[in-house]
Amino acid sequence: MALLGLSLAGSATAAGKGEAFIWNPDSPDLEWGECPAFMPDDCRIAVLQGDPAEPNADVFFRLPGNSTADHHWHTSAERMVLVSGEMQVDYDGQEPVKLAPGTYAYGPPRLAHTTHCVSEEDCVLFIAFEDPVDAHPVHAD
Repeated sequence: MALLGLSLAGSATAAGKGEAFIWNPDSPDLEWGECPAFMPDDCRIAVLQGDPAEPNADVFFRLPGNSTADHHWHTSAERMVLVSGEMQVDYDGQEPVKLAPGTYAYGPPRLAHTTHCVSEEDCVLFIAFEDPVDAHPVHAD
């Protein structure tokens, strides 16, 4: 999967340029789109600001409770804060990292990882992408 934002391009912020705005995961006007096919069926992404096909877009990533986003990587670095749930991220070559709500995490560009929502509750992760939003599955050889 290349650009995730293709189906979400129309979901960019409802606010006009130069206006302040606030989103939370339960905002009724927030448009949730599907995740790439290699992720769980109930996974969702919502664009909070920007155009996901352009640099500097922000998204909410919702991973269902007790599910896993399979091994993948992003072209962009990711700056993340877990909003709800409990998550474990396994970056290649590093010890697994557990995130609780309010935890900040940084994922370098192109570093493959697997993401697990280890709580019963859905995990919602805020992600700020530096480059266009994408996700590429890592296929076992």
